[in-house]
Amino acid sequence: MSFVVREPLEEDRASVERHLSHSWGSTTVVSRGTAHDASVLPALVAVQDGEIVGLATFRVADGECELVTLDAFREGQGIGSALLAGVSEHAGRHGCERLWLITTNDNLNAIRFYQRRGMRLVAVHRGAVDEARQIKPSIPLIGEHGIPIHDEVELELRLG
Repeated sequence: MSFVVREPLEEDRASVERHLSHSWGSTTVVSRGTAHDASVLPALVAVQDGEIVGLATFRVADGECELVTLDAFREGQGIGSALLAGVSEHAGRHGCERLWLITTNDNLNAIRFYQRRGMRLVAVHRGAVDEARQIKPSIPLIGEHGIPIHDEVELELRLG
């Protein structure tokens, strides 16, 4: 089945908020010590048969684009790749030189996903997730594969 990537419509906002809360525990996402309300950020959605099957939120500032969230609600269909490409295209159109993101040290699937799509590991911010829990206490202590979550991992894609 095919899907369309587009900006969310006003009638999509409630669904976007539900998806963010389900995937991230709330609409608040913390990266590099900053809390973002992802529900009000620019976004792209992947829609299949009228249903949102993927969501990316991002912010553009100072010639860079931070990918704040990326979720594909159906794996293996290219949804995440299409959303990442859409955000990259948006960033390029807005003069960004860099697309970057933060994930956590336990998120091996994401680290693999992004590297396979040309992103490079550029930094490990030791203890950053421990500090982020001061802002968002609901961040779990143990993550995927039973790995304790302590660090932020920064990846980037140079644009243009």
